[in-house]
Amino acid sequence: MPQGQPSVVPDDGLTTRQRRNRPLVFVHTGPGKGKSTAAFGLALRAWNQGWPIGVFQFVKSAKWKVGEENALRTLGASGEGGSVDWFKMGEGWSWVQRDRQFSNEEAAREGWEQVKRDLAAERYKLYVLDEFAYPLHWGWVDTDEVISVLRDRPGNQHVVITGRNAPAALVGFADLVTEMTKVKHPMDAGQKGQRGIEW
Repeated sequence: MPQGQPSVVPDDGLTTRQRRNRPLVFVHTGPGKGKSTAAFGLALRAWNQGWPIGVFQFVKSAKWKVGEENALRTLGASGEGGSVDWFKMGEGWSWVQRDRQFSNEEAAREGWEQVKRDLAAERYKLYVLDEFAYPLHWGWVDTDEVISVLRDRPGNQHVVITGRNAPAALVGFADLVTEMTKVKHPMDAGQKGQRGIEW
């Protein structure tokens, strides 16, 4: 098993094992491609460890069939790793309608209420809140409330939040933050997304 050495060992009264096994909050943000893909890669690791996984897709259309959903649902049903539940909270496209309110606002609030219930019940060990940074950025869901709920969540539940424009307060609170930056993209040259790459 890989074992990295931390550059700082805090004086927090915890043992190395306690510190290593504490629950984490991840944020994948920024304008570059790969935020959700990285979160689903994390879900694959969690599945392999036998962890129950809850995927909550905010904003993206419920009709949108993404390859990661099919793969993770198939793995979850295989009986070999962890279980996988997948929930879709949106009817629109985050990258098309990001600057105006639409029917996803209520769906996002309802989705967050479901996440809160599941956290309180300790239903999953990994929560993927895909595109959840958008409802926070737009003010549909209160960032301070999200931070409070995540800070006080019981047990050993990990949470990964994806999406552009993650609020600064969430970035400051999270344990691991990755910002995806775009250097170059085929769309810059007029090429639309393609099957097997974007979905």
